[in-house]
Amino acid sequence: MASQVTFIGAGNMASAIFGGMIDSGYPREAITATSPSDEQRNDLQSRYGIHTSSDNAAAVSDADVVVLAVKPQIMHDVCLGLRDAIQARKPLVVSVAAGLPADTLERWLGGDLPLVRCMPNTPSLVGAGASGLYANSRVNSEQRELAASLMTSVGLVEWVEDEALLEAVTAISGSAPAYFFLIFEALEAAGERLGLPAESARRLALQTAYGAARMAQQSEHAPDQLKRNVMSPGGTTEQAIRVLEEAGLRQIFLDATEACAVRAREMADEFGKN
Repeated sequence: MASQVTFIGAGNMASAIFGGMIDSGYPREAITATSPSDEQRNDLQSRYGIHTSSDNAAAVSDADVVVLAVKPQIMHDVCLGLRDAIQARKPLVVSVAAGLPADTLERWLGGDLPLVRCMPNTPSLVGAGASGLYANSRVNSEQRELAASLMTSVGLVEWVEDEALLEAVTAISGSAPAYFFLIFEALEAAGERLGLPAESARRLALQTAYGAARMAQQSEHAPDQLKRNVMSPGGTTEQAIRVLEEAGLRQIFLDATEACAVRAREMADEFGKN
């Protein structure tokens, strides 16, 4: 019998996860999502055939897993409203909210709970996500597998044993789709400058990125070797790589990811003050 999973919040990320679960064969009748919007609940029932509710506490009363999928800014109030029901049930709690430490969430929910923090990214919305997961000491092996199965329905899962490493996950995965989108913008602009129509430059850049990612995933070689395989001595690629290296591209990424990780730590401090 499938575990009962309740999503508190039914925004894009929650919808991606339970949509992926359903596509992977998870029974619809074992999934509940909450929303204060009548329109959204009706849409969820129509599109996914899952249970819906406007009452968060009632929705977790028989849940084996509770997925917290609301914005960090309102998480404190949401958790306080769930505390009694969560303490009565003691389900596995999975949070997909950025910046909120496990011990803060557990404290808001009354303590003594198995809790998994997840840092997904936006490609999860198209089933190609990458998520970092951290489990506190109360999560058993079965619950760990269950949490992983939720997120593998929308992409890759990587566990970290130190919660602080979720800041690194945020820097190289959670926020990183935006880095690539910036690169796509830059390549499109460069293509236009070299005479290509904007749409052609965009299609070429996106397909090349997709192909490079597939090659890197499927190859036995590290990215450094794959890069060298494209480069011929004195050739065009070598000249382009030389310019990027001389411009300090590696240091730029180091600085950018460090700034991202620092902000993740600041957010944890800000949201965890309550």
